Parts: sequence; structure tokens; C-alpha cells
Amino acid sequence: MADQTVSMMEPVCLIENDSDGKLRVVRNALDILDQIDQHVVVVAVVGLYRTGKSYLMNKLAGKNKGFALGATIQSKTKGIWMWCVPHPVKRDHTLVLLDTEGLGDVEKGDEKNDNWIFSLAVLLSSTLVYNSMGTIDNNALEKLHYVTELTEHIKVKSNQQDEEESTEYLRYFPSFVWTVRDFTLSLVADGKSITANEYLERALKLKTGSSRKDQEYNLPRSCLRNYFSPRWCFVFERPANAEKMMNMEDLTEDDLEPLFVQQAKTFCDHIFTEAKTKSLKHGLRVTGRLLGNLAETYVAAIRSGQIPCLDNAVVALALIENSSAIERAKAYYQKAMAQWVAYPTETQEELSEVHGLVEKEAVAIFINSSFKDEDQKYQLELMKVLQEEYEKICERNYKESKQACETKIKCIFAPLEEKINDGSYMTPGGYKEYCYDLKLATSEYRSEGGRGVKAEEVLKEYLETKASIGQAILSADKSLTDAEQRAEAEQARREASERETRALGEHLAVQERLIADQQRTYEENMNQLMEKMEKDSRQAMAEHERVLQAKLKEQSDLLQQGFSDKAKQMQREIDGLKDMKKQEEENKPSFMRNALDTIGTAATMILPGIIPKVGGMALKWISKWF
Repeated sequence: MADQTVSMMEPVCLIENDSDGKLRVVRNALDILDQIDQHVVVVAVVGLYRTGKSYLMNKLAGKNKGFALGATIQSKTKGIWMWCVPHPVKRDHTLVLLDTEGLGDVEKGDEKNDNWIFSLAVLLSSTLVYNSMGTIDNNALEKLHYVTELTEHIKVKSNQQDEEESTEYLRYFPSFVWTVRDFTLSLVADGKSITANEYLERALKLKTGSSRKDQEYNLPRSCLRNYFSPRWCFVFERPANAEKMMNMEDLTEDDLEPLFVQQAKTFCDHIFTEAKTKSLKHGLRVTGRLLGNLAETYVAAIRSGQIPCLDNAVVALALIENSSAIERAKAYYQKAMAQWVAYPTETQEELSEVHGLVEKEAVAIFINSSFKDEDQKYQLELMKVLQEEYEKICERNYKESKQACETKIKCIFAPLEEKINDGSYMTPGGYKEYCYDLKLATSEYRSEGGRGVKAEEVLKEYLETKASIGQAILSADKSLTDAEQRAEAEQARREASERETRALGEHLAVQERLIADQQRTYEENMNQLMEKMEKDSRQAMAEHERVLQAKLKEQSDLLQQGFSDKAKQMQREIDGLKDMKKQEEENKPSFMRNALDTIGTAATMILPGIIPKVGGMALKWISKWF
């Protein structure tokens, strides 16, 4: 089932202020996101108003126009605007660009709204671009005071403790890119050339003093260092002279300064290759549909006066997405089976093979979309739903087979019925003629295709209705001796017994296949679940390692800058991360066994024909981890 690709011709508003001044999500934008089953890379740009944010976003979209640029002192972008385009580098990904309302707009003068816009950009993005003008100096960092207030507007856990804040924020916050427009300085320090990234890190160095002034100086720097990793910086010279800048949307690259064009290309290339897929807890990768649900959840919290909480959002999303995943898997199964099954199937095996292929894909659709499925509640529900759908299809197959067989019998046995009705067989020698015609019609019926899985049962039931007629014809045939009549009656009983055996064999073959189908369903679900658990474990370990390495680097920087006390304090966080990683690794085998045991036991209620093989399957997968 191919992922839906969406390519918008122009951006639309995702989040706006309603008539009461409260933020709200725009339905049209949600409808667009709901179509995107692909994973998304979300790049949000924030910054003071009139700093040229929108131009960079248009370049990322591969367009000159789209996000409003504006050439006056008035801010053009209001709320958060969204542009979804196919990702130019990552296969099966959509690039979602979010352009935010300029912060600090004097005409608007709503500091609270600015804080929420900034917080939403952080919550929704996988890469946050902060755009400013001139240089990264103390004034520029003071203007980025929104970062110092993030803990007042975002919580990771509902019961979060202060000492774990920085680690948890670092785990879930986006990577950070600082873009500096109209940069006029030389990238030189201590007489040596430095990179833009080094320029940023030098600007984020802390002061060793403990005065209030030093603390105020360090606060925004500490927040950036503690909450965002990795961090990058890109500097841009002025794109063109003032006259040309008045018509920026109409300029081609030939009208711009060559160095600016190259700098913009370098920035775009970096975003395309380095910006990660948007993810949530334990590396859960976000689709467009999930992103829309996230936006709704966060904005709903803000509107109700609450602080958006990442953990609460994940729980709320799981309820929505897991139920939706079942419906999408069911819809796929129904559509595919309707497309591929031609009723009646010649054998149960033929139907079973189609069911197995379609069910495998349906389970994959669910597995790829579901998350936080504790005790596999939703996967068990999917097993039940698909089993019920398959049973309906089997029932239809039986019914279609019976109807097809009855139609064929009516046609093939019509001459025999006519002779019975006109009494042709009620003459001397009539019984042998009747038996010959019956055998001939039976042979022709069995040679016919398109009878389905009820062929012998329907034939048996039909011929059972003729047993008394055959007996009457036999009794009326005076050409046969008593001994011959007894022999013919015995032969008729043997043939009836043979038909009974054939019908029973046909029925048992269907039942055996249905039991095999249930076993295959169980094992397919188990295999896909274990693959997902293994993948989730790898993502969780990678998440731990990324945060751990970021903390180790920060600790090293603190030591080099003379902050030994802060470095010692950070050691506690580092030790906690190491302990958490070790504990998760040690718990993996028992976690898998418990999960498989739970679903294996529950599955027997849905699929009574299965023989759970939890132990062997678990050992098979656990051995892959070690």
C-alpha cells in the first residue's frame, strides 16, 4: 500500500488567532496533513519580525514565491503557515515547512502570543531555524528570551522534576539552526579563521562569575546549550542592494549577490541532508496525519489554559492513531479482498493464499501506524476484526459455491429429471438406464469448473433427494431377479457412502485449512510485532546514545571553560542516562517474553485453532539482539 504523497502549490495557514485572540488550528491545513501517510521532516523558522525568514523557507520549497516576503516594515506572516512538498533527498518522506509569525511585532504587541508561537514551533518541528540580523551578540541572545521561558510553556512529563528537565527537553526538542542575515563580520577569532558553527559556540560561552548580571548573561546561553543538540550556524551576506530588496520576490538568482546565492544553497543542502524525521518518545516517527493530530492536541491544551505536555500528547495520540490504524488496515483488507477474490474460489486453499497475502499487508499497515499499544490491546482487536472479515468472506464463498453447484446440477441433471417425470425409467431395464444416466451426469458435474468448496456436499444433498426415486425405479424393474435387486441396492448404498466420504473429506479439508490460516495469522502477527519491538528498541537506544553524547560534549565544554562545578552536576545526569540505557538493555528479553506471552494467551480466545509458540519465537528474536 503506497504512501500518499502531497505536493502543495502554495502554503496555507496551519495555526491562526480567532476573533477572540485565541490560537486555533485551521481545518483545511489539517485535511492536507491527514492525507500524508509518509513520515515528515518538519522545519520551522522563527525570529523577530522583518528579518527575512520567509525567503529562506521559499528556497527550501524550491520556489521564489510562496511564503509572503513583504518589503515594508509590516510583518506579513501571521500565525503559523505550512507548506508540504516532497522531500528532495529522503525517499518516502514529505518536507513540511512552517513559517511563523514574526516575534516582537510592535503593532501586535502580544508577548504571550509570541511565546506560544515559539513554543509551538519547537513542539512541532524536527529542526528549528532561528533567523536574526547582523551578528550573534548579547543583544541578539537577549532577544531570544523565548528560549528561557520554554519550561513555562512546555512540559515533557506531567510529573516532571526540575533536575531531569534539561535531559528530557534535550531528548525531545528539535535540532537548532541559527541563521544570521546581513552578516558583515569576518569569521576570525584570535587571528584564526573559524567556522560559522564555531562562531555560534563562542557566542554561547558562559561567564564564570556568579553576579546577577552574569546569571542573566548565562541564562539564554545555558538554555540553548541544555535544550538543543545538535546546533548549527549559517551566515549570509546582504542579498542585494536596498532598491532590489524592495522587490525580493521578483528577483532571480542572477540579481542577487553570488556569495549570498552560494550561502543559501549551502544552507538548503544542509537542511535537506541533516534535518531528521520528526519523532516522538522512543524514536516514534511522525507522519503528516500524526503531525496534524499533534497540532490539534497542543493548541487545545493552550486554549484551555494548560501547558502542552509531550507525554500527555503521546497518550492522546495513541488513542486516536491506534483506533485509526485498525480502521485503515480493515479498509485495506476489505478493498483488496474484494478486488482479488473471484467467487466461488475453486478451493479453500486458493482463498487462503489471497487472504494470507492481504492480511500480511493489513497487519503491516497497522504495525507501521500504531504506537504505545500497551498489552497489544489494539493489535488483538485487529486480529479479531480481520478474522471476522475473513469468516464473512468464507461464508460468502460457501454461499456462492452452493448457488453455483445448484445451478450446474439443475442444468446437467435436467435430462434425467425429465425422464423421471415422464416415467421413462419405470419399465423393464429402466433401472440400469437410470443408473447409467445418473453416473454420466455425475461424471459431467464433477468435471465442471467453478463449483467451489461445496461441490461434493451439494451433489450429495441432491442425490439424497433421489434415493427414494431410485429405490422405486429399482423395485419396478421386473427384468431383475431378487438377487440382482439386492445387489443393485447394495451398490447404491456403497455409492451413497462414497459420496458421504467425499463430502466429509471436502469439509475437513476446508476446516484444516481454516485452522492453518489461524495459525498463520497468529505467527504473522507475532513476527511483525517482534520486528516492531526490535526496531523500537534500536530507536530507543539510538535516542539514549544521542542524548548521552550531547551531555558528554557539554560536560567537556564546561570543563574547558572552567565550570568544574557545573560539570560535576552534569555527571549525575550522565550517570542517570547510562543507568537507564543499561536497564533497558537488561530488560529487553523479559519485556519481549512478557509481551508475547500476553498476546499469545489472548489470541487463543480469538483464534481457537492456534497453538501458541511464544517461547521459540521469542528466543529466535531475542538471539538477534545479543
